[in-house]
Amino acid sequence: MIVDDHVLVREGTAQLLESEPDLQVVGQAGTAEEGLDLIDRLTPDVALVDISLPGESGLELARQVVGSDRSTHVLVVSAYDDHAYVTEALDIGVGGYLLKTASAQELIDAVHIVATGAFVLDASVSSRLRRRREGDLGEPRGPGALTPREADVLELLAQGRSNKEIAAELALGLRTVETHVSRVLAKLGAASRTQAVAYALQHRLVGANGRGDHPPG
Repeated sequence: MIVDDHVLVREGTAQLLESEPDLQVVGQAGTAEEGLDLIDRLTPDVALVDISLPGESGLELARQVVGSDRSTHVLVVSAYDDHAYVTEALDIGVGGYLLKTASAQELIDAVHIVATGAFVLDASVSSRLRRRREGDLGEPRGPGALTPREADVLELLAQGRSNKEIAAELALGLRTVETHVSRVLAKLGAASRTQAVAYALQHRLVGANGRGDHPPG
């Protein structure tokens, strides 16, 4: 099944997948809430989920599906290659992460792979993650490299706030928050939001309640 808030994207993806003799699209949804309801009623083998949805995000939908006894595998299909989104999806445990720039055959292959329980990651996303791990992006590293605003974002992450909640708290745009989260992860050498918070608590960058002194810089 397909969860995307753009009707043309859903219908185009459905036509593409149903051109394959062994694939059938059993349902479509435009929100995370509708998607979860359809997953419960139709129990599809694979749910293609966009991240940017009205209301709850696709990642919240993925978290509910993956963290339950539902048998559906989640394949995130997103326009975003943002480090924060990718690492959060991987931390959730989705079956795959594919960009909307992927070819038709790459999408079909990804659906088949995820349906078997195996994992698939977009090649460009995988390359970018590898470069980050190797430190090839040239960004300063360590807690001292955090700007005051990034330190604010880290404190709110430690409180368990979502990107939308952080944006509201700091009066920032959602994409700006996503960029700050991505930079925080990179500077702390964390592969996920959870790792970043654990690092921050261990090194006393934030207090146990998520508030603490800003690191220098």
